[in-house]
Amino acid sequence: MFDGFLNLPWWGELICVLAATHLTIISVTLYLHRCQSHRAVTLHPFVSHIFRAWLWLTTGQGTKQWVAVHRKHHACTEREDDPHSPHVHGIKKVLFEGTELYRKAAADSRICQEFGHGTPEDWIEDNLYTRFSNSGLGLLMLVYIALFGPIGLTYWAIQMIWIPFFAAGVVNGGGHYWGYRNFETQDGSTNLFNLGVLIGGEELHNNHHAYPSSARFSMRWWEFDIGWLYLRILSGLGLAEVKKVAPQPVKNKSISKERLDINAVRMMVSSRLHIMADYARHVTMPVLKAEISQAEGHYRSALKRIKKALVRERSRMTAPQIEYLNQVLHDSLQLKTVYEYQQRLLQVWTQKYHSNEGMLCAIAEWCQEAEATGIRVLEDFARSLKSYSIQPVYNHA
Repeated sequence: MFDGFLNLPWWGELICVLAATHLTIISVTLYLHRCQSHRAVTLHPFVSHIFRAWLWLTTGQGTKQWVAVHRKHHACTEREDDPHSPHVHGIKKVLFEGTELYRKAAADSRICQEFGHGTPEDWIEDNLYTRFSNSGLGLLMLVYIALFGPIGLTYWAIQMIWIPFFAAGVVNGGGHYWGYRNFETQDGSTNLFNLGVLIGGEELHNNHHAYPSSARFSMRWWEFDIGWLYLRILSGLGLAEVKKVAPQPVKNKSISKERLDINAVRMMVSSRLHIMADYARHVTMPVLKAEISQAEGHYRSALKRIKKALVRERSRMTAPQIEYLNQVLHDSLQLKTVYEYQQRLLQVWTQKYHSNEGMLCAIAEWCQEAEATGIRVLEDFARSLKSYSIQPVYNHA
């Protein structure tokens, strides 16, 4: 029986199949997602075309359609018009029928016209990739059979389900339903896992929704984004240029300021989600931990139950959850105080100001009042805002 031109042992064939599926994932995350959809990186034309050609062979997806649907998702996240939100369509629907939801949205010419701008419209896109979108899939099937023999048909089938399941299903579904959150965004995005390897870094979905235009998805030192690793390699070879990464606020102990200034305000605006995450870690959680250590019985259990609710974006909570939270906070003056200051700080970002000085005054007032609460961790946090500065994460591997 014909074993294919490669005639590899089973483990060699397995390596080839996994490498091919990984290349597809990388093509999606680097080219379609970070480059085309969010303009976070510019790829060399040669690299871009390698990705475009491979996606034509392995997915049959057009750049304009994919980009348009994804931008629509960001514009309408978790709302009725979101093309694939599990909170709108149901987790089972998105997880197992995510491809159908994508195709329905991609077929809507209004979505493509409104959100698909800036994507390739050259001769090969119009006359090959878009016009014969399914021909690449058939060509790849013949190549797999020629390389591996009859078993190549199975390998081709694995390739065909890889993106529909992991991208359309796992990321779009699970990435808005299960996992942990570094940032309390107004959507339901989550980080599926802290090691972004299997899905090219797309596992860090909450980080991405917090800073959509960042080329790097990992935010904490214990998170790894393999897509970012590839971008650093391509950048070192002169084949990619990173345009933007998420700002990383750091405490500069060498800076001693008695008052907030405009630079501090600009830092806060650009990295407000980082600041709110720091508030949760350094203020809310320590106060909660101290309260739990002193509580007993039913109240102790109630305090443990509100741990996530204390830092959750209020728009993501139901009315009963808010009511229960308020009932528990009623019995703890310290927790109620730090929670109210948390909500007040959130309001600072959403209010409209006539100038930067207006926001500066609002933040300065918040800090002044926070420093007078008598709650040590809250006072320390308010003072620490004066020593924050911005460092771009691009300088880190």
